[in-house]
Amino acid sequence: MPPATSQPVPAAAEPATDRPAVGHHYKWIALSNTTLGVLMATVNSSIMLIALPDIFRGIGINPLQPGNTTVLLWMLMGYLVVTAVLVVSFGRLGDMFGRVRMFNAGFAIFALFSILLSVTWLHGTQAGWYLIGMRIMQGIGGAMLMANSSAILTDAFPANERGLALGLNQVAGIAGSFIGLVLGGVLGPISWRYVFLVSVPFGIGGTIWSYLKLRELGIRKPARLDWWGNVTFAAGLIAVLVGITYGIQPYGGHTMGWTSPLVLALVGGGLAALALFCFIETRVADPMFRLALLRIRPFTAGNLAALLSGLGRGGLMFILIIWLQGIYLPMHGYSFTDTPLWAGIAMLPLTVGFLVAGPVSGWLSDRFGARPFATGGMVVAALSFVLLELLPVNFQYWQFAGVLLLNGIGMGLFASPNRAGIMNSLPAERRGVGAGMSATFQNSSMVLSIGIFFSLIVLGLAGSLSSSLLHGLTAQGLPAAAAARLSALPPTAIMFAALLGYNPIQTLLGPALAKLPASHAAYLTGHAFFPSLISAPFAHGLDVAFDFAIAACLVAAVASLLRGKRYVHELHAAPAAADYPERAVPSLNTTTSA
Repeated sequence: MPPATSQPVPAAAEPATDRPAVGHHYKWIALSNTTLGVLMATVNSSIMLIALPDIFRGIGINPLQPGNTTVLLWMLMGYLVVTAVLVVSFGRLGDMFGRVRMFNAGFAIFALFSILLSVTWLHGTQAGWYLIGMRIMQGIGGAMLMANSSAILTDAFPANERGLALGLNQVAGIAGSFIGLVLGGVLGPISWRYVFLVSVPFGIGGTIWSYLKLRELGIRKPARLDWWGNVTFAAGLIAVLVGITYGIQPYGGHTMGWTSPLVLALVGGGLAALALFCFIETRVADPMFRLALLRIRPFTAGNLAALLSGLGRGGLMFILIIWLQGIYLPMHGYSFTDTPLWAGIAMLPLTVGFLVAGPVSGWLSDRFGARPFATGGMVVAALSFVLLELLPVNFQYWQFAGVLLLNGIGMGLFASPNRAGIMNSLPAERRGVGAGMSATFQNSSMVLSIGIFFSLIVLGLAGSLSSSLLHGLTAQGLPAAAAARLSALPPTAIMFAALLGYNPIQTLLGPALAKLPASHAAYLTGHAFFPSLISAPFAHGLDVAFDFAIAACLVAAVASLLRGKRYVHELHAAPAAADYPERAVPSLNTTTSA
């Protein structure tokens, strides 16, 4: 084994290419353009969450009626599922045919389907499924943008500036998911069509800008398309993510659908297809998913940490929205119809934390490596989840805002250096597929996290919500039969009502309220009854969910710690390969020093 060294390693020459000459300012053009694309894609991953009540009213659907829950879930999850499935394929295609070409196509597709989302003439369930279809097509454009942006930046920036560039790009992407909440809350009440139209000028402008200004600097490696790998990967991951989507719905007499034969078949069949995919990828000459890249320790450790971070963070947004809209804001006098907008505003400290910590940690990681900042960020995030668990359900807002700010700082400290560490570890000709693999892990973890958080909260509610609801309704004079019918509803229906900003009791009781004295009906549908009713069981569910998030963040910190010291492929791989061939790639069993 060669001795460890702390001296800088001279830059290695990259393979000769026909790269076009670009000016000194090109890297900033690439950063601004790719950041716009990623921001647009991630804003649209969450903008519907707050605007869903306005969208459903606009197209004439009651999402809480039996049979419409599937439309609601696909409205929420369809975009996330398609971006999780396709990013690695588009990253691989970018390596083969040009990353800028794929990125430009992503901008154009995104803009086109943003227009089509806003012009539907359909009504009712047909309109709902039309919007789902267009959202899935919009997600294809989003996947093209997300898959290639990191690789384009890595090509454009020198190794000692990539942390800052990728940090800004990554933080804009994560912050976009929270900015979307506020945008949805502002635009939805004006017109639900504006929720989709807001992306159109940015999509058209970005398409023209990227076509005129971006240049192909990456190393293209012609190869055959791995059809069997693409098919088995897409089929397997779609089956698993769709299974999770249906698993959070009630099934038969069960609170959730995890025992449903359909869910079991989807998840089991999907895992089998993914196992077959892994086998295929070890046999084909030009695999889609470069499993050999997992031999690079910084790449594997960084992606494992990102996966665990996503599991801890992904469902947080949904749970906080339910907490704010269903309990806290009504308790403080906000009408249920106003809670979506104010929930988005209340969560702004989380975005501020990302925006402050991300660029700074990315810049510092260029000098000191990713490990201390990414690892410390996960520890800070775990601490913030501990503090969230200690908060009472009816908290003081300044305390809540302070904890959210801390959580945003922790996640920002982690995200930028971790992404830079992953991309720096990749050979130039593998940056597209490597970025796609990384985005797949991150996007899949978001869907998994939503399923896990929803399940844990619902299980917490299931223990006592039914009896609390039955007792509270009958005490206000509601007939026993009507009270029993409502209390028998699965907790999922109550959660979806709160998530959508509906008055849960008014929505679920409907005409039965007319049979009560006016004072009793007003109390049941007022600001105090429902929040007080679900506070205790919801707090129990929150504790379990936050315990899971704490564990995920701490394990992510351990994974980040194991990445080794700073490693940049073009600085370290070539000298190591020349002098010590066995160290051409830092494997899971070796330590590479910067």
